[in-house]
Amino acid sequence: MRRGEFDAVYRAGKRRSSAYFTVFLRSNSLPHSRFGFSIKKALGGAVVRNRIRRRLREIVRLHRGEIPAGWDIVVHPKSAVARAEFNALAADFVRLIPMA
Repeated sequence: MRRGEFDAVYRAGKRRSSAYFTVFLRSNSLPHSRFGFSIKKALGGAVVRNRIRRRLREIVRLHRGEIPAGWDIVVHPKSAVARAEFNALAADFVRLIPMA
């Protein structure tokens, strides 16, 4: 996703929050869902932020079949993500995503 697409999701989308994430959702007319991750520098150095990003991408990859098509999804991880177990993150993420 590009900057303008992120902005459109923030402006016209819905927001859902949990202990680990804030997720912004907006429907699109595409036959697939698109994901963006915005990880602020306050969460840690580059190594920590990249680890968080890799974990989020893996969650999306593993649960791609459960995620309905036609959504733009922007994920903002919270500080607890850096210390959380992978399975807890995955369960929390899937709970926030709209199901078909």
